[in-house]
Amino acid sequence: MAIRQLPDDLVNKIAAGEVVERPASVVKELVENALDAGARRIAITTAAGGKSLIRIEDDGCGMDADDLVLSVERHATSKLKDDGLDDIRTLGFRGEALASIGSVSDLSIASRTEDAESGLKLTLSRGTRNGPVPHPMNRGTVVEVKNLFAAIPARLKFLKSDRAEAAAITDVVKRLAMAHRNVHFVLTGSDRSPINWPAQEGPGAVHARLAQIIGADFPENAQEIAFSRGGIVVGGLAGLPTYSRANTLNQFYFVNGRSVRDKVLLGAVRASYADFLHRDRFPVIALFVAIDPAEVDVNVHPAKAELRFRDSGAVRGTVIRAISEALGAAGFRASSSVAESALASFKAPEPVAGFAELVGEPLRQEPSRPPPYQPSFSPSLAADVRHFDGPSARMEPVSEMPGDAPDFPLGVARAQVFENYIVAQSGDALVLIDQHAAHERLVYEKFRAQLRSGPVPSQRQLIPVVIDLPQEDCERLEDAAPVLERLGLYLERFGPGAVAVSETPALLGQTDVSRLIRDLADGLAEWDNVAVLEERMDAIIARMACHGSVRSGRRLRADEMNALLREMEATPHSGQCIHGRPTYIELKKSDLERLFGRR
Repeated sequence: MAIRQLPDDLVNKIAAGEVVERPASVVKELVENALDAGARRIAITTAAGGKSLIRIEDDGCGMDADDLVLSVERHATSKLKDDGLDDIRTLGFRGEALASIGSVSDLSIASRTEDAESGLKLTLSRGTRNGPVPHPMNRGTVVEVKNLFAAIPARLKFLKSDRAEAAAITDVVKRLAMAHRNVHFVLTGSDRSPINWPAQEGPGAVHARLAQIIGADFPENAQEIAFSRGGIVVGGLAGLPTYSRANTLNQFYFVNGRSVRDKVLLGAVRASYADFLHRDRFPVIALFVAIDPAEVDVNVHPAKAELRFRDSGAVRGTVIRAISEALGAAGFRASSSVAESALASFKAPEPVAGFAELVGEPLRQEPSRPPPYQPSFSPSLAADVRHFDGPSARMEPVSEMPGDAPDFPLGVARAQVFENYIVAQSGDALVLIDQHAAHERLVYEKFRAQLRSGPVPSQRQLIPVVIDLPQEDCERLEDAAPVLERLGLYLERFGPGAVAVSETPALLGQTDVSRLIRDLADGLAEWDNVAVLEERMDAIIARMACHGSVRSGRRLRADEMNALLREMEATPHSGQCIHGRPTYIELKKSDLERLFGRR
């Protein structure tokens, strides 16, 4: 077949296939143009999920007649200086968005500059241009896109429902609004409820805009990120591990003001939270990265949704360090949503219907019963209650808290219930602590600290502990022995189907060695490769920490409980266990009063 030159209308449709995937893509391109034009207010109106109408109105600098004509030509742009692609400082720069959109829709553009007497309007209907002609309007630009993909039924039928497409548009505007908090965004239309995000200025602008979009409780349950290294600046808000979600829909990444989905940033966030969240939970985060434009290539994706860093390792390391420092600054703090969930779980008894509510209904005769036993008060009654040992619950009270006790953040232990939960009282709150989860985090952090300073100290077993295992598990443990020795665990083969453990980490104390070894063997079988053990070091430490922590069902003395609370207050990340679950719940006095109807 002979080579031939494609006609312009077909070229534009092919380009539209790269740039205009769905109505949300159109909105993204047009709003980015408005932002590059210096707009301070952008109004977006849609209908039928953007299929029948998309209208973008801004108060930017506008265009004169020559610029208006060139704007719909392919590869015509005002956003590149000196034809260089290594210093991109604008959101849009390809110069083919409007031409591509006009080839698959009915497009009209009206624009007016500050010094013009009136505006001008140009239309582009499936590649055919008309105008520009005079048009009365204020300064700025108004772009209308109607009947998107009407002439291309094959593309139209692959679009989703109106509601789904409208939601996609909302998501695009949401990300643009996060990155440009000094711009007022309005989103309306017959296919949605109106959204109004006023511009935010000043030092608290980031918090205010993220509260507008993600939710008012997000800044309250997040740590501020502020870190720079080697010309890379990282900012934003990192949600506390206990403020997690079941998917990644609440993760937002921005590079030089551009919303992206970059694998380097995704991996860095996943690594930063690896110690705090279970694999099926995901953090809420808004991450803003500023870097020299020459160090990043934004031209690797038609829709500019992906990019490439010149030194991805430096970016990854900086982001991990920034998030780690932010989470470390949180100390033992847990999210307020934990307490809210706990309050929602409390139930007051159902009120008994009064006589007036029973009028008109026949009274049911209940069989006569003897009155309930009412014991008379005696000084020993409190002691009897204190030592009550029920079938499913046990409460061990501790000494009274003196009036001049220090105002510790986690309070002073008052009791232990169900042999796993510590009840503590601070100055204005009731605190419930999961003793196993809390101590598990403390042991884990100690393991990590010891590992950073060298091999973990070990303690020799009086007699080596021999554990019988399947031969394949013994082989995996034998291969992993050099790595395990760094963690204070020394073992060797003891015949074809057993291993002998001679030393265990001193931090674990008197632990169940057999159970620990079997748990590690299961982990090695899951990872299936000794080469990845270095990467899985944190996972190995987590398994060991679980075995070295205070077990559920163990009674603690008052001094042991208070020592655990003080250590939690001094240990970073102790507000959640290594699986991302909260280690304590704090209920303010006002919360308790609300539960009992006192407020």
